[in-house]
Amino acid sequence: MRRISATNPRAFPGQQAHAFRGFLAPGKELVMSLKSLIATGTKLWLDSIDPNLVERDRALGATGATSNPIIISDIINTGRFDDHMRCLIDEGMDDSAIAWEMTDYLVRRAQEVFLPVWEQTKGNDGYVSFELDPLLEDRELGPPHDKRVKEYIELGKHWGSGHVNRLIKVPATAAGLDALEELAAAGINLNVTLIFSERQYKIARENIWRGAQRRKSLDHFKSVYSIFVSRVDVYTEKHVPELSPDAQGQVGIVNVKRLWQLNQAFWKGKNPPLQQEIVFASTGTKKSSDPPDKYVDALAGSDIQTNPPATNDAVEKLNKQYSRKVDQLPAQAVLDDIDAKVDVAKMEQVLMDEGTAKFADPHKALLKLIAEKHEALAAAQ
Repeated sequence: MRRISATNPRAFPGQQAHAFRGFLAPGKELVMSLKSLIATGTKLWLDSIDPNLVERDRALGATGATSNPIIISDIINTGRFDDHMRCLIDEGMDDSAIAWEMTDYLVRRAQEVFLPVWEQTKGNDGYVSFELDPLLEDRELGPPHDKRVKEYIELGKHWGSGHVNRLIKVPATAAGLDALEELAAAGINLNVTLIFSERQYKIARENIWRGAQRRKSLDHFKSVYSIFVSRVDVYTEKHVPELSPDAQGQVGIVNVKRLWQLNQAFWKGKNPPLQQEIVFASTGTKKSSDPPDKYVDALAGSDIQTNPPATNDAVEKLNKQYSRKVDQLPAQAVLDDIDAKVDVAKMEQVLMDEGTAKFADPHKALLKLIAEKHEALAAAQ
């Protein structure tokens, strides 16, 4: 496998990779809250690949990161990478090619920072997620199902091959799920995203495991399953107002904890060399009345939290001691109320409709931003 290199001029034109190794600024100590969270057994992954934030959060204990078009747009908007974009423009790339080259470039920078973690954990941690083309799920522009599956497989192999600490992020849509077996069989390590239900999780897990067993070896087999948490509570507040006060705002937590339990039980019987883990995603609170660490606290103790930078900032300021709670469910009366009133199939359908729109629209916005940048940079030359 190709090892990413800080000395590759194509990878880091005009940049020094050593500047992105995690370090502590003089006089700065690790914050109690994040240090305590990690001590419970949680792996802290950053929901950003901005090099400045990666450097900061690596110093605070983060061991991985994830990307998406919104994150890429935010980084490009800073203007810090205009010189790199000019190089791509000079090579004659169109806007779509520039978008993917910039994504690959920024993901590789984050991979370089977390590569020592991957090496120290023998491949169990230290990953950065690379999201495949969200326009495959566009309601108007997306291709038919069979072509979507084929393109997910082709793109996953293209962007995933040769990267030891890159996870290819595939959505738990019908086409995304159908692509997982072939991707896993091809040696691609996977982050299945946009999971809201047990149905999606089980299909993803089974397809990946079938594919993994077709590999020559399971030594480097890694898969993670990103379960979205806070979006579920936004859904129930709007669509299931009849939930009791004790149950409202707890459905996302209960849902993901139950899926975590299923995941623990399934892989315990398979004994792969590396952990196949749940990613607790969408951990930022959506209600101002909720504590900023509502989900961070409730899910402490195992697997992976991909926290937005603002959530880590808020946790950092709390100076709080965390304890393991991931395996603690609320009172039976709360569980009974949730089970009686929440239609999981309807919840999945609504959230996936919203999720695929949120999946595709930011990539369109990224392409629009790059077109504007392209024009401005070309005119300035």
